[in-house]
Amino acid sequence: MEQFLQYEWVAFLITGLGTLFLIGEVLVNMRGVFALLGIGFISVYFTVYQDTNSLILMLIIYFIGLLLIVIDGKLINDGTLAILGVVSMLASVALAADNLSSALYAVIGVLIGGGSAFIFPKVFKSRNLWSKITLRDRLTEEDGYSTMNKDYKALIGKTGETLTTLRPIGTIEIDGREYSAISNAQWIDKGSTVEVIKVDGTRILVKLTEKR
Repeated sequence: MEQFLQYEWVAFLITGLGTLFLIGEVLVNMRGVFALLGIGFISVYFTVYQDTNSLILMLIIYFIGLLLIVIDGKLINDGTLAILGVVSMLASVALAADNLSSALYAVIGVLIGGGSAFIFPKVFKSRNLWSKITLRDRLTEEDGYSTMNKDYKALIGKTGETLTTLRPIGTIEIDGREYSAISNAQWIDKGSTVEVIKVDGTRILVKLTEKR
């Protein structure tokens, strides 16, 4: 077993699995099973490459990084702490390695393991991290749509001029602004005066009031 652990590529395997399960526990509720597996793999990695004095320090740095990711997902929701957390985890595994090759394997393992963990929410119940960002974006879109919808609703009853022939779709001008409009299955010539009779979302229905 000790001889197997001396292979440099093993650093990729151990850090990859450790990070996979730890990030997985952060993303989905596995009642600590993933956490135990992740801690086990990461502890093996640091035990193999570090002496007793440095072992505790590297573990602390690694888990501080993981904690920053959790805090960002639960409280901050802007990604800043999450990035610092990832950097901390990468630094800990890289500094723990006894040569550059092992360090690269370990860093790649953390990156791939952490990225692969995002598969878990598609299979298991998600903890809904970064939900505030998603909610904020959704509310912003809804607010924007609502404002646009109100602006269009305000056009009902207003008159304007056709800038193109409506066949039955074309362009009209109302109060100096151009809009795409549709007539009620009626061709309306360019330069005609039309009245907005209905608005459905951003769909403007007009009728001819007079020809110029």
